[in-house]
Amino acid sequence: MNSEPETTEPETTAARQSTQPAEPTTPTGPVNLDCAATQAVRPEVLSAIWPLLSEQFGNPASHHEAGEQAARALDWARSLAAGTLGTRPGRIVFTSGGTESNSLALHGTLLARRRGGHVLVSAIEHPSVLQTAQQLQRWHGAEVETVPVGMNGIVDPAEVAALLRPDTCLVAVMAVNNEVGTIQPIQEIAELVHGAGARLHVDAVQAGSWLDLRPLARVADTLSVSGHKLGGIKGAGLLALGRGVVLEPFMDGGGQEDGIRSGTVNVPGCVSTALALHLAQQEALAYQAGEELPCGREPGRRLVQAVLTGLGDLGVAARLSGDPESRVPGTVSFVFPGLHAEAVLLELGRHGVLASSGSACAAGSTEPSAVLTALGWDPVEALGALRLSFSPHTPAAVLDYAARAVIESVAAVADLGR
Repeated sequence: MNSEPETTEPETTAARQSTQPAEPTTPTGPVNLDCAATQAVRPEVLSAIWPLLSEQFGNPASHHEAGEQAARALDWARSLAAGTLGTRPGRIVFTSGGTESNSLALHGTLLARRRGGHVLVSAIEHPSVLQTAQQLQRWHGAEVETVPVGMNGIVDPAEVAALLRPDTCLVAVMAVNNEVGTIQPIQEIAELVHGAGARLHVDAVQAGSWLDLRPLARVADTLSVSGHKLGGIKGAGLLALGRGVVLEPFMDGGGQEDGIRSGTVNVPGCVSTALALHLAQQEALAYQAGEELPCGREPGRRLVQAVLTGLGDLGVAARLSGDPESRVPGTVSFVFPGLHAEAVLLELGRHGVLASSGSACAAGSTEPSAVLTALGWDPVEALGALRLSFSPHTPAAVLDYAARAVIESVAAVADLGR
């Protein structure tokens, strides 16, 4: 099958481009500025998977027409994902999402060595990487070290180089941080890691909406993608393997996914992930090419400037966290010293704006953000962190409304404390 497949949907379903609604001055429904947590399912994805949830319900391992129909849909999804990432279909392993992909990459790499080894993880990795690394240290003899980051939220390749050892077998650095949106220098880090004879895992879960993933997939030995962050359904993702990479499965059974990830394959989830990834990458490439998208040009910069200027005029302290330049446009993180983010979120809710105080995986925690404290923020100040995240198809007018809502909400909370 070609590595650059047609984007026609499997079997009888046709992929359709959604039309953008007129951009309202005041939104009529909830404003999702928590896209880093999840996005609504794209209409094209719903159209593609509905037949697979109804009349085309077969198990792709079954040797009858319904099973073969499902197998063809699975092949289509694998080919589309591979073509989108610039790799071969045989290097795509479908999973249940970003967490499983990260865990499989770390477990599979270390267990394939049949012995422990030295592992480096950046201090701002997702918990599914940090906690898996700690588990490998407790149970499988790995020696785990953390690569520090500066206040800008960027991993310095020199710090990686200083920690690499002859027995280093794996380094994990995410492409884009999920809380502050900083872009990591993966190309430089990959040269250092591979020069030391180690493997590089890249968590690209937050990168797919804004960055071209093909250069990352070329240098990563394992690369994680989560479908629902891109407009697919929840509970589905993939792990892309580099050339020559062999992973030891940590879940045995029927030998699905080339023996790497056993279990009945979630065909609708695979199709959903592949199509959402493909559409998100089309948008990312269009944005990078300067094409006009609903979000407008430099939406993150506009949002930051509006909020900081508006609050400054009101005498309310506000600071941007993470590097102001090396970041994706769609993730903005503020810290409001002296305020508690939960109070700000309640006020934003009254404006119909959905946002978060950090990673959705840490929702409900009373502890300050581990990412912000790793950046050097005071733990008390870090409790005043607010993350706003959006997609390329978030209308510019909605972002303008959200900026006004943030200014009014933060100012209201600040007034209560005076």
